Amino acid sequence: MLTEALVALLAAAVVMGSTAAVSKRRDRVADVDVAWGLSFVAIAIVLALVWPDVHSWLLALLVVVWGGRLATHIARRSRGHGEDPRYEKMLGGPGWHAGAGKVLLRVFGTQALVSWIISFPLVVGAAHDVRWWPVVWVGVVVWATGLFFEVAGDAQLEAYKAKPRESRPKILDTGLWAWTRHPNYFGDACVWWGLWVAGALSLGWVPGLATIFAPAAMTFFIRNVTGARLLEKTMSQREGWAEYAERVPLFFPRPPRR
Repeated sequence: MLTEALVALLAAAVVMGSTAAVSKRRDRVADVDVAWGLSFVAIAIVLALVWPDVHSWLLALLVVVWGGRLATHIARRSRGHGEDPRYEKMLGGPGWHAGAGKVLLRVFGTQALVSWIISFPLVVGAAHDVRWWPVVWVGVVVWATGLFFEVAGDAQLEAYKAKPRESRPKILDTGLWAWTRHPNYFGDACVWWGLWVAGALSLGWVPGLATIFAPAAMTFFIRNVTGARLLEKTMSQREGWAEYAERVPLFFPRPPRR
């Protein structure tokens, strides 16, 4: 499995390195957000090309659908915007002006390493044969559930933002946003739990338990560090947010409450 892991690391490094070169010319570190999903796409496709079988190509298809949609969505959403304040705060300065070494290490290098670690269910999926095919399809169902939450949640948010500010509610609390305050982040977590089930657990208990750190880490970070909790620091300043937060759970969905 060492060879598969090194190939995956190389694929992630190529995507992040290429994006860093483009980002420097554009003077916009936030371009790394588009490369996040594409790094997984590159890893999955390269693994399927080098170790081709039905399982590897199925995993590649799932990752391409998820990662391609995510990259396209982020690219469209960020078009016309300047640097993301998160990166200015992280780097202690305005983007690349904070120093190329600091940007490469803290942003692009870190993201390449993290995407490689998260991709280990794909790596073991390429290295071993499937033991339980029914488990693969259970994973596909979990993945599809997560993708639904992401796509529907993003679409509902875009529709909300498209309404005139004076005629829309202060807080989006309908649709999936009445079930969880962050349906897109919850969907992201489900996608990676589904890929873990389909890619690693289907190989047997040992590969599954050995790679459970990947979806667990993804869930922890998007819920507690870089995703939901970070966004709530800004959203909590909105009028009506406290009442909304009392009714609707932070992450894991539940039926709406009055």
